[in-house]
Amino acid sequence: MALDVEQGKRMLQLLTSRYDDRHWRKKIEKTLSLPVTGVGDGVQREMFLYLKHGLKAYKSRRADPDSWIVGGFATREVIERAKFNPATVGAAVTKDDVAILGVDPGSEVDEAWWDEMLVAWFEDPDAEPSTEDGPGGGNEPAHIIPDAKTNKAGA
Repeated sequence: MALDVEQGKRMLQLLTSRYDDRHWRKKIEKTLSLPVTGVGDGVQREMFLYLKHGLKAYKSRRADPDSWIVGGFATREVIERAKFNPATVGAAVTKDDVAILGVDPGSEVDEAWWDEMLVAWFEDPDAEPSTEDGPGGGNEPAHIIPDAKTNKAGA
């Protein structure tokens, strides 16, 4: 399960407003290293991908893990460029969508919220255990009998 619209909004606000705070830099870098599939909303996914590409540091070796330019003028420039011309982010992105960038998400976004956001990023709703008991765990359609092979052998 990917982030919902509200969590995605707070995550983007966190990335673009607290980049100068040393306490949040490593968490922002970790968030930028996450796969894009964790963002549920299409427009927010485009904005996250734009930030991910815009803040990636140049690498001369492919085997090295990604590193990020978080903090200072370069980060501010990437954010301001998106606010000035939303078309650089994506064709479907409007001024209203990028207006959230650089705005602090508030005091409710703390380390506990960040941990919950990571869980939601990777949470898989299909992985929940089945409550049905019986052979096969209830994954077969109702018209298929689990002992069909034994019935054919006896006939």
